[in-house]
Amino acid sequence: SLASGHLASFDRSKCKVLNGPTATGNHCPEGWTLYPFPGPQFKNVSDAGSAESSYYVWVDQHNALGLGKDVPIATGNLNSALLALVHGKFVVLRVPYVNDYFTKGMDGRIDDPNVGWKGRALWTTYATRAMFHLETGKGTFPKVVRFQLRPNPLAN
Repeated sequence: SLASGHLASFDRSKCKVLNGPTATGNHCPEGWTLYPFPGPQFKNVSDAGSAESSYYVWVDQHNALGLGKDVPIATGNLNSALLALVHGKFVVLRVPYVNDYFTKGMDGRIDDPNVGWKGRALWTTYATRAMFHLETGKGTFPKVVRFQLRPNPLAN
């Protein structure tokens, strides 16, 4: 996740120079791909990107969520969502709460891989250091949020 509002990917196989005296660290711009986060860009900024300031990126190595193996998922602080990069496009996983969804981390869990989507989930926290600063005020407690994706809307 970059401060420019992008998720970056680097593919070493695209590099023309892999080693030797010209492999200085700046020798492979063709290996980089930048994916702009969803959302608006800052006012008067014409460069690609977004005002999104993702805090954390986690890679779903085992397809715990159901979007595929090795899918990077970023915390979307300004989107109130998780931002999963699937085949070069972002899938926005928004939490339908009244309050903003502000997570700082996540982890996948596969309880039973043999039962399909019901045995898999992505778990996140909904917490800040000062929960009482949220819209609900004093007495607001942190929450745990579970994401599960059905293969189709009628799957049971």
